Amino acid sequence: MEWDKLLSKKRVRDFFVQPQQREGDDRTEFDKDYDRAIFSTPVRRMHDKAQVFPLEPNDSVRTRLTHSLEVSTVARDMARIIGSWLEKDKKVIKEEQAKAIEAIAATCGLIHDLGNPPFGHAGEEAIAEWFEKKDKDSEKKERTFWEFGDFPANKKQLKTDFLKFEGNAQTLRLVSKLQILSDLYGLNFTCGTMSATCKYIACSDKINKDHHEKKKVGYFASEELIIDLVRNETGTGEARNPITFIVEAADDIVFSVVDLEDGVKKGVIGWQELERKLKEYSEDDTEMLERCFKKAKELTQKDPQVKFKGKSSDEAMAQAFQVYAIGESVYAVIETFKEKYKDIMSGNYHNELFEDSKACSLIKACKKAGRNYVYCAKQNLLLEIMARRVIHDLMDIFWEGASKKPGERTRFEKEIYSLISDNYRTVFERAQNQPAPLSKYSKLYNDSRGKTQLPEYYCCMQLVTDYICGMTDTFACTLHKRLTNG
Repeated sequence: MEWDKLLSKKRVRDFFVQPQQREGDDRTEFDKDYDRAIFSTPVRRMHDKAQVFPLEPNDSVRTRLTHSLEVSTVARDMARIIGSWLEKDKKVIKEEQAKAIEAIAATCGLIHDLGNPPFGHAGEEAIAEWFEKKDKDSEKKERTFWEFGDFPANKKQLKTDFLKFEGNAQTLRLVSKLQILSDLYGLNFTCGTMSATCKYIACSDKINKDHHEKKKVGYFASEELIIDLVRNETGTGEARNPITFIVEAADDIVFSVVDLEDGVKKGVIGWQELERKLKEYSEDDTEMLERCFKKAKELTQKDPQVKFKGKSSDEAMAQAFQVYAIGESVYAVIETFKEKYKDIMSGNYHNELFEDSKACSLIKACKKAGRNYVYCAKQNLLLEIMARRVIHDLMDIFWEGASKKPGERTRFEKEIYSLISDNYRTVFERAQNQPAPLSKYSKLYNDSRGKTQLPEYYCCMQLVTDYICGMTDTFACTLHKRLTNG
């Protein structure tokens, strides 16, 4: 891979429509990508989507928005240091390109969770489970739920797009199609940003648990053409973009540490117990962890006039630990990026940066503590059960309106259909009634796959998942109450 190609300024729309000259704007194209994201509706919605605790009344506990802003900040800082190294030490990029890497990392950190449905990962699992139930029910009745007709593409992929539903793939769909500004090209990001947004690289029927970058669905069949175009333009092929590793590491570092801080704030675990468990989970490699504990204690005792007691002492230590744990981990991961740079650029690096860094023991200990004490907290489990019911009921209801052709809908099915967001219905109707846009690349795509227009039934399924994923936690609960009489 080469940075000149990786940092392509070409936008998604430019593949299909003659690009217009843009004048009178001093921002770089990658700065514009960040600005488009920060002002977009999906980013605003994240303020009411759970990071760990759904429907959380405590303002100090993180939402998906505050988490994404933190990841964006850490990713930007990491990219700034790495960009400076590439410019001044490696001398493989220019100053302008170093700034582009920083801007792309900030944007990808901001949008990395945009496609997540309400209630976080529990929402993802609920959507996949709904399709699994439909699949099993259809087998019992000896008829298929997956009515894809004689569509020539890979029918297994069309089916597994839903059976293995993934928020990361939904993010790509959202930014490339669903967030309509003036046309149907989504936020119309540059290829450089779109490429770095692809956390996973496999389509749903090519998942490979042995390769980290292929362990989850990277994109849906509906976005395959865009992925092909972006890969060709940036020169990544079927490898990850180097910036993707930076953003993924930032996410790993941030959520593993700050979710523990939120757990302490919620009172699901006390600081002393957490400290003891982190030491236990770190096994023999506790050097970095002990250093963070020591610095955190020094910080909280810096001013003798400030005395923390009880829960306030726990929260102060958790917050101070978060500061140093993130700082230590960031620099460890940056060093690993430098060490693995050659393999990353050749597409031969298939691991996570933090796992090969000196911060591995610290981050893994934090993740294990999160799994054992925070994510499984009773209030979380109760809300996850509620979330499953809410999502399943809403999908049942909206499937009634989405699965029928316009002339075949009853009055109530028409009313259900009309409740779905205008944006999503516009994308759905266009996908049904018009062939995909043509370009010099899509002709090759057509020749190899028969046609680009997706089966009507597949589009119906996406209409429902698009609408559900666009909901906030509160909106989903409120709508559910209204439609099911509370």
